[in-house]
Amino acid sequence: MVDSALNQIFNAKMTNNDFNRLSDFIFKQSGIKLPYVKKIMLQSRLQKRLRELKISSYKEYADYVFSDDGQKNEIIHMLDVVSTNKTDFFREPVHFDFLTNEVLPAYIEKNSVNRNLKVWSAGCSSGEEPYTIAITLNEFKKKNIDFDFSITGTDISLQILQKAVLAVYKEERIANVPLEIKKKYFLRSKDKEKKTVRVVKILRDKVNYQRLNFMDNTYNIADVFDVIFCRNVLIYFNRETQEQVISKLCNKLKVGGCLFIGHSESILGMNLPLEQIKPTIFRRI
Repeated sequence: MVDSALNQIFNAKMTNNDFNRLSDFIFKQSGIKLPYVKKIMLQSRLQKRLRELKISSYKEYADYVFSDDGQKNEIIHMLDVVSTNKTDFFREPVHFDFLTNEVLPAYIEKNSVNRNLKVWSAGCSSGEEPYTIAITLNEFKKKNIDFDFSITGTDISLQILQKAVLAVYKEERIANVPLEIKKKYFLRSKDKEKKTVRVVKILRDKVNYQRLNFMDNTYNIADVFDVIFCRNVLIYFNRETQEQVISKLCNKLKVGGCLFIGHSESILGMNLPLEQIKPTIFRRI
């Protein structure tokens, strides 16, 4: 009987109507645009939710999502499995070079006291970006003793944030990280068979994580930041949503602060309080 139910879930197919109902709702909730070509991907990702809820069809799942109980309990799980979390350590390295060579020296020169740089990694995924930022800032701190920093990492997925907090990664994830940096900031698992590494505590303690949905009317974060990274996030939104998101980010960015976006993204032509410094680097004006 159990095998029969599992087979029914495994063989469930998402109809066009199911897809339209769910993708429209996902867009309204998260801003993530899912064109029709993503139907099979959505079906595959939500199959896990069907299994856990013991629901045998996508119509039944959609009905549940729209129910009072589903609205309270399921939406956060649905967005967990739908959101894409692709990231790497030192991804788009030109940004970290600019941070080291341009942003940080200018910050030190401008701030003679209270040199505590605040950085926001918006859409931080499983933590590779905020820990790369932490490595970059800690290397700078070694040569500038009175400098300090704190990092906030946010993502829509609670599941992925738990991975970020744990900060454990497969060894292959740091294959391209320079050996000197690996030795300083990553600890190998004592279990040789696991082949995992963990970010050292001194960096983990510098990053605070919290859940944030870019579709929220206001961003419930106490700090105003010197630097914001929001990279490879905008590509999932339409242009109108992109402008709304960046506008709300600007409200949390100090005048003179820097915003970094992904190399495949563009905000040119948008009505924003930003001036371009480099193709994907902007200053708040």
